[in-house]
Amino acid sequence: MAQATAIRLTGDDLQLEDVWAVAHGGATAELSDEARERMTAARELVERSTGDSHHVYGVNTGFGRFVSRSIPPELTRELQLRLLRSHACGVGEPYPDEIVLAAMLLRANTLAKGYSGARVELVELLLACLANGVVPEVPSRGSVGASGDLAPLAHLALPLVGEGRARVNGELLAGADALAAAGLEPLRLEAKEGLSLVNGTQFMAAFGALGVVRARRLAVAADIACALTLEALQGSRGAFLPEVHALRPLPGQRDAAANVLRLVEGSAIMEAHRWCDRVQDAYSLRCAPQVHGAGRDLLAYVEGTVATELNAATDNPLVFVAEDMVVSNGNFHGQPLAFALDALAIATAELASIAERRIERLVNPSLSNGLPAFLASDGGLNSGFMIPQYVAASLVSENKVLCHPASVDSIPTSAGQEDHVSMGNAAGLQAWQVLANAELTVAIELLAGAQAVELLAPLAPGAGAAAARAFVRSLSPRLRDDRPLAGDIETVAASIRDGSLVAAVQAEVGELA
Repeated sequence: MAQATAIRLTGDDLQLEDVWAVAHGGATAELSDEARERMTAARELVERSTGDSHHVYGVNTGFGRFVSRSIPPELTRELQLRLLRSHACGVGEPYPDEIVLAAMLLRANTLAKGYSGARVELVELLLACLANGVVPEVPSRGSVGASGDLAPLAHLALPLVGEGRARVNGELLAGADALAAAGLEPLRLEAKEGLSLVNGTQFMAAFGALGVVRARRLAVAADIACALTLEALQGSRGAFLPEVHALRPLPGQRDAAANVLRLVEGSAIMEAHRWCDRVQDAYSLRCAPQVHGAGRDLLAYVEGTVATELNAATDNPLVFVAEDMVVSNGNFHGQPLAFALDALAIATAELASIAERRIERLVNPSLSNGLPAFLASDGGLNSGFMIPQYVAASLVSENKVLCHPASVDSIPTSAGQEDHVSMGNAAGLQAWQVLANAELTVAIELLAGAQAVELLAPLAPGAGAAAARAFVRSLSPRLRDDRPLAGDIETVAASIRDGSLVAAVQAEVGELA
């Protein structure tokens, strides 16, 4: 849902939910009065610096290895335009629109802090593009995450000066035409403004912000899927009791166990086999709180890093008005985000990995405690959930490759001036794909779990598991005779991503951890 009022950008208090609202809910943003005041003061300091006899990086010098090359005052504007043109050399398929929209918001917010020296007019144009659906086309390859996301941010910035390309209402146009279609006019950059647009971590942070929101929903959805499977396999609730987890009081483990226990509360299925002779369940059930919980705790670290980055000043140089100084620095380096994005991939990959093992137990007649092979009716003629398990196995195996950490790589650039880089953009691209694969895998478990629970009728699952089954059925009818399930899997995965699955279950059992 779009927000009724625009998000006020102060540079200090942007939230993950604000980023999601802009990228997915059509929310807009505007500069606060205090941000305007800080930006104006910083701009005045930059303008005083343009005539200084000493070098001020990016104001009267070249870039990278050309830092010692002086630029005369009459060419400072041209320097900024040529910076955007030279850096806009990214390649590959474009970023998803949601990532670009998030990066636009994040760039505006970091400029709003007033430490970059950009004019208010520049941020206003960026926010006007956001409000009017001008979405720059930004190739997704070309950033090494050193001086931030140089190439992607250059492509993002070009339409502001009437160059590059952008989409308006789905139509790809030249930058000037895209602005005109939205009733906007390009700006002429002043000293340092090109550098202020490209120095920063906003594409890495966009992956992190949107990825954390998705991953939090995925973690709850994984607990829901686990509860359905626990019911279907007639497992034990004992491993989820709070007394167990009080003895290893990790927050994620505690919360995951509490979720599953609440979801199976009132289960007639579990009551019917309370006194069965099976001593303990397989690890994918019995250790689910420990595995899901470890992922949750890792996500908490990711969220903390990303939430800080949303309101960080990542430009170089930084403009300090009170101290009357412009300081070269390394806040643009993406290493904190690179680590966090690799951790995001690892945490979500494990949620998918254990989900795939539970899917295997549901479909394998040697492991499913009496369920029909592959949950198929008239097995042989029908294959049931045989091949969806293959798909889950494929996705989980792909994730194993994608979870190789990008953040441990580095390659020197700019003739050795930028001699250590973060590879944070690569980490973001990998994490984004891992997230999608994990959502699809958990969706398959939800579909299989719903099918399996129905095969135990007339015994009914707990209220939360029943709500999950009912929601899945609202998206995908029960599989009787074989049919293509690709669309069903994608639809259920989309409900994990947009939060509607979790919302439907919480409407029945209350808020889950």
